[in-house]
Amino acid sequence: MIPHLLDPPWWGYVLYAAVVTQITIACVTIYLHRAMAHQAVTLHPVISHFMRFWLWLTTGMNTKEWVATHRKHHAFADREGDPHSPQKEGIWRMLFLGALIYREATKDQAMLDKYGKHCPDDWIERNLYSRFKNLGILLMLGINLALFGLGIGALIWVVQMIWVPFWAAGVINGAAHFVGYVNYKVKDNSRNLIPWALFIGGEELHNNHHRYLSSARFAARWWEIDIGWVYIRILSWLRLAQIRIVAPRYEVSDP
Repeated sequence: MIPHLLDPPWWGYVLYAAVVTQITIACVTIYLHRAMAHQAVTLHPVISHFMRFWLWLTTGMNTKEWVATHRKHHAFADREGDPHSPQKEGIWRMLFLGALIYREATKDQAMLDKYGKHCPDDWIERNLYSRFKNLGILLMLGINLALFGLGIGALIWVVQMIWVPFWAAGVINGAAHFVGYVNYKVKDNSRNLIPWALFIGGEELHNNHHRYLSSARFAARWWEIDIGWVYIRILSWLRLAQIRIVAPRYEVSDP
């Protein structure tokens, strides 16, 4: 048996897995999506770099690749040229192979050059985060093994590795363009999956986002909850974020 530091009760493992995966989702929705891709919020450099580091550690995702792919998705949503749409790829391929479809899209250098502007290009990005994309997730594996041992540590790491590929690349890019309710008529097939967006950082309110791309808040109706917006408001209160754009609340007469 590999020596390890912690031996919590079963709920301790669940709590740890829940916390680390939710931090990752928060980093995706706040840093990659709302701050970098749409510039709806400006983050304090300490918060911005922590989120960039955490995503390297837990996903291996590159900021420029994610931002460029997402911006192109909005430019061609559910039409020819969309790098990830269930209308083109099929819902089941998007749900279970969405991460591979995303990764294939990031090989398009022309797309990265056109849609990936204003992304980090500092020393640490060039020499660590972009150069050694897989090193971070291997370090995360080592941390989990050191904390919990081979069996549980590896299992939690697997959960971390599939969390964003399934929920973000699969469910949001797939199901949120296939099934759900609509607040706004838009030129694509975006849908809101559930009204209480507590599970995927607020990203479930996808139709609202496609109506107001640059809004830092995704919730539109009074009963919709955007947990990502809650985090942003807390960061703003702590003077660690500056909110730039917020969409108006939903009106019955809205198109």
